[in-house]
Parts: sequence; C-alpha cells; structure tokens
Amino acid sequence: MFPAFSIGLASYLAVLEALWLWTGREVFLNLFNYWLKIFAVAFGMGVVSGIVMSYQFGTQLVGILRQDRPGYRSLMAYEVLTAFFLEAGFLGVMLFGLERVGHKLHFIAT
Repeated sequence: MFPAFSIGLASYLAVLEALWLWTGREVFLNLFNYWLKIFAVAFGMGVVSGIVMSYQFGTQLVGILRQDRPGYRSLMAYEVLTAFFLEAGFLGVMLFGLERVGHKLHFIAT
C-alpha cells in the first residue's frame, strides 16, 4: 500500500510544483505544502515497513533464498542503495530545501 500511495502522491506533488512554477499562483504552493506533509508521513511508514519486510525475507524465506542467494543479495543491495541514499537525499531536499536551494533544483528533487 505504501509504495503505490507514495508513487502516486509524489507524481501529484511534482505536478503541483510544476503548476506553481509555471503560473506563480500561491494556491498550488499551498496545496503542495499540505500534501508534502502527508507524503512525508506515508514515506516514513513505508520505510519502517520495508525494514521489517527485508528482515522477514531473510528469516522466513530461507528455503527459497538458498536456491537464489546471489540474486537476492544483489536485489537487496540495490534496494538499500536506492532507498537509503537516493530517496533520502531527494526527500531531504524536497522537505527542507524550498528556500535553501533554487526553485528549479527543488523541482528536480521533487
């Protein structure tokens, strides 16, 4: 549930910010800031559930993982790299960088 909600809401946030940058109307910025808070909570809940899910993969799917250990390791390494480095960096710029970085860079982070 959290990945689908996060992906959809992230797309909506990008559209809202693009509309704000294109038109300059404050209503789009207000909507963006409102939904950004909900996105941050949903993203945080998704991270917490993802940590538990990766632990469950390692403990409860041992029989399957014995057959495909190299594939599983590479997928988990890729997920950790993208989730903890890229997503956290872009989320930090998106949450706290509206007045600290340029508007175009903030839109790219969104």
